[in-house]
Amino acid sequence: MVTLKGKNIYLRALESEDLEFLYELENNESVWEVSNTTAPYSKFILKQYLENSYKDIFEAKQLRLVICVSDSDKPIGCVDLFDFVPKHKRVGVGIIISSKQDLQKGYASEALKMICNYVFTHLNLHQVYANITEDNKPSISLFENAKFKKAGIKLDWIYSFGKFKNELLYQLINE
Repeated sequence: MVTLKGKNIYLRALESEDLEFLYELENNESVWEVSNTTAPYSKFILKQYLENSYKDIFEAKQLRLVICVSDSDKPIGCVDLFDFVPKHKRVGVGIIISSKQDLQKGYASEALKMICNYVFTHLNLHQVYANITEDNKPSISLFENAKFKKAGIKLDWIYSFGKFKNELLYQLINE
């Protein structure tokens, strides 16, 4: 996979050197709600995941790219394509910036624009969608600023910390 380069960041494929970064990211309990994680990941399991991450999106139906800051090559997050359905020309997208110190710097916005361009240009898809809990105001703002439109509400969709939350469906359709 070619590295996707932006102004301040670039997106690259997972590498074996990402084990510690993934271990910290996947075991951060504060992001488990959006990743549907219910238990910590071992380094053994994550190493196996990295060893299989070479699979093509057409085979795996998903793709994870690491978001890196151009100046330092520091990995700061991931952008995930999931539930890839070539027949219907759609894919889901999720994005995470791993550290609070890297939030509000425009990295997620730039990564989202880059991945949408990749999806529409290289995968020739018709739409990208995102699932966002209604209390996740920063993500709602991120996706709305990227021209995603709210298409629906899934009532009581996510059970988290003893209560149900509604989940919003956002879509970006390639016109």
